Amino acid sequence: MPYQRGRTALAGKALVEGAVKIVYSRIYAPLRKEVYHTLAELNIAIKVALEAHNSQPLRGRNYSRRLQFEEVERQALAPLPALRYEFKRQHQATVMKNGHVCLGIDKHYYSVPYRFIGRKVKLLYSRTNVEVYYHYERIAMHRRIKSPYSYTTEKDHLASTHRFMTEWTPDKFLEWAASIHEDVRLYILKILDRKQHPEQAYRSCIGILSLARKAGNERLASACRRALGYGVYNYKTIQQILENKMDSYEDSLFADELPMPSHDNIRGENYYK
Repeated sequence: MPYQRGRTALAGKALVEGAVKIVYSRIYAPLRKEVYHTLAELNIAIKVALEAHNSQPLRGRNYSRRLQFEEVERQALAPLPALRYEFKRQHQATVMKNGHVCLGIDKHYYSVPYRFIGRKVKLLYSRTNVEVYYHYERIAMHRRIKSPYSYTTEKDHLASTHRFMTEWTPDKFLEWAASIHEDVRLYILKILDRKQHPEQAYRSCIGILSLARKAGNERLASACRRALGYGVYNYKTIQQILENKMDSYEDSLFADELPMPSHDNIRGENYYK
């Protein structure tokens, strides 16, 4: 059997090499001395030569390749796929409590139906699309967006849309923040209000509120108070204020000279050197 398979492979190889030789002599040879100024011109010339080759009667036969295709092969063709083939990679992730999964390579978050919260899913992603599968069932599909730390959200996926209560809700975050300080509650409220869907803000909220355990309630309140003055609302701002001990600065006439946390829209003086 191995010997027979080897003979079959060699026979197929010979047929392919023969076809390449024929195409070389019938298409490449007549065109090689011509000059084409665009790829479109070359493709048109190749198409004309190919059609002439397919319409030429086969040696010892009363039909051509084109005639055989039309009468025998065309009816056996299956329709082409609706979508063009794209190379895909895969990534494993767990659906977070905000109803999103993170595609690690881009650090971008995509929504899935809320009933899959806590489930392990597979992401298949190509250059243009991201598909999310659970047990071989596709549960979500999004256009691929490469902006890091951003969200792509379909409204019908979200728990809040379906009045479904999870462990994370805006009211619970505001209640937690109020137990620390009113300034913390105001800052969390700003974060929630700036997102199109509340679930998109949950990671920032829990990150900020968790800083109270490390820095203490008073320092977190001071950091939120200073960040409210900056008008910048995200976890990284609070983190940088605490790390640089900017929460301990006294408000004064020189407040404008205090260093400001880095922000995506602020390049700084080093950018222009």
